[in-house]
Amino acid sequence: LAGALEPDGGKITRNPNVQISYLSQNPKMEDNATILEQIFLHFPAEFRELNEYEAKSMLTKLGFTDFSQKVGTLSGGELQRVLLALALEPLPNILILDEPLSGVDVEGMETLMDMIDEIRKEYDLSILMTTHDFSMLEQYADQVVLIDHGIKIQGKPQTVLGSEEFRQAF
Repeated sequence: LAGALEPDGGKITRNPNVQISYLSQNPKMEDNATILEQIFLHFPAEFRELNEYEAKSMLTKLGFTDFSQKVGTLSGGELQRVLLALALEPLPNILILDEPLSGVDVEGMETLMDMIDEIRKEYDLSILMTTHDFSMLEQYADQVVLIDHGIKIQGKPQTVLGSEEFRQAF
C-alpha cells in the first residue's frame, strides 16, 4: 500500500490524487541533524523554504518548542513524534504507521496516540496502523483487522479483541 514493495500478485489501484505517507518502523535518522533538519533532509532546499512554517507548526502541535534540538538526544517518544511530523510533511490523505508505539514508554504511548488522534481529526486523515500493542485499540481504532497469513477477522475493536480467532492467535 505504501509503495515500498512490489506486490507478489494481484493488483493495487490508487487514485492519483490521493497522497499516501508511510512511516516505517525503523526509519533512518541522522543523529546530528536538528529535528527541523531531519524533516527536510531528503527534500530540495526550495521545498524547505516553502514548507518550513507548516513543519514548525506541526512540530509545535506535537509538543516541540526547540527546533534546534538534535535527533540523537531524543527519547523514544520524542523520536516517534519527530517521525510523525516527518510523515505529515507534506500533509497526506492517508497515513500508514508501522508500529508507531515501538520504543515508547507506557505513559508516552497514550500521549502519542492522543496526538495522532487529534491530528487525524483536525486534518481529516485516514490512518492505517500496524501494532502488537492491543491496549490502545479500543480507545483509538474505528476498525481492527487481524492478519495472520491472510485476514482472519475484521470489525469493531471490541468484536475483534473478544473473538475466538483473536484468542487463538494470541
